[in-house]
Amino acid sequence: MDSLSAHGERKIAWVAEHMPVLNRVRDRLVEDGSFGGRRVAVILPLEPKTAYLAAVLAEAGAEVAVAFQGAMVHDDVAAGLAARGVDVFARRGSTHEEELEFFHEVLARRPEVVIDDRADVIRLAHTTHPEVLETLRGASEETTSGVVALRAMEADGTLRVPCIAANDARCKFLFDNRYGSGQSAVNAILDATNLLMAGKQFVCVGYGWVGKGIARRARGMGAQVTVCEVDPFAALEAFHDGFEVAPVLDACTRAEIVVTATGVREAVGVDAIEALRDGAILANAGGIDDEFSVPKLRQRALAVRTVREHVDEYVLEEDRSVFVVGDGVVVNLSAAEGHPAEIMDLTFSVQALSARHLLLHGPELEPRVHPLPAEIDEEVARMKLAALGLRIDSLSPDQRAFLQTWEAFG
Repeated sequence: MDSLSAHGERKIAWVAEHMPVLNRVRDRLVEDGSFGGRRVAVILPLEPKTAYLAAVLAEAGAEVAVAFQGAMVHDDVAAGLAARGVDVFARRGSTHEEELEFFHEVLARRPEVVIDDRADVIRLAHTTHPEVLETLRGASEETTSGVVALRAMEADGTLRVPCIAANDARCKFLFDNRYGSGQSAVNAILDATNLLMAGKQFVCVGYGWVGKGIARRARGMGAQVTVCEVDPFAALEAFHDGFEVAPVLDACTRAEIVVTATGVREAVGVDAIEALRDGAILANAGGIDDEFSVPKLRQRALAVRTVREHVDEYVLEEDRSVFVVGDGVVVNLSAAEGHPAEIMDLTFSVQALSARHLLLHGPELEPRVHPLPAEIDEEVARMKLAALGLRIDSLSPDQRAFLQTWEAFG
């Protein structure tokens, strides 16, 4: 029987074959020495693509430490990465207390750059490990919810290091959030339940980039899709994209599958869960663990049992059950391996170059949330086009002059 690390290594090697842009970035980082001897923390769900990002940074000469919470850790991948010499502080099923200790271990290594998720480690550095801020050049944030938290820290004057909103890069949100989340979340639900999507009443709560991808893929598989929103512009967009639009409570009365994608706590409240029909399926594709409250659902349940791997049945009153996929946390990572490698090729190339930018220029940057430099974003897109064998046009000198001139032409 193969060892756990060998199994994980095969997964890492597989995604490496499908991430050509990150491979080009690796070659550049090895050549320019920008990561040589530098300390980098990677706080991301530990699945094969994350492991390969960490391995790339280590190959470029960095001292890399990786940690994350247990619901989104694949133990074989963690073992495979550790076998490559990367410090890994993560295991599936870890408790909250253990996860905090993992983060403390990473911070004890005094990282110079943090590639963060939900701003978890940056917030810890500001609250319980302020000594880390003395040598920390900055952080690059992966998620929408993390960028929101960092902007709140900036607004109240708490943020002490520069942070790059990698999530807001076009090469990230246009592809990762929409195509990556759309495919992987729907696939995770279908693989976990082994049920048919066609004909189902499907409710997508939230119509940001993640929600757009999920709603469109559910419709593409034949579901009847309703979108729930609090933003009037997003609701209008969903309507004009051809979806039904309704409040959460109304939509849940007829829903067979409900997926949250909001980044907001209790986007589906207990009242909406109580309105679900018998057999309804709940899954969370958003960046906050309790977009519907599993603890509150557990309190109200008469019984809870695991019916399939990654699927739990909650028996409620009136002989009615609802089924939760992936423990109510990010379903494409808790019940599957996350986004496709080709999509994460873009995201993690952005993250590697964002970290490089902070190592080289962090001391020059103000302690606030910064956009990814546009030239890095565009470079990643052009490398991806080249890897795909695609060519595009360029503006002529006259066209460039036209776009840069406001005077009327005679």
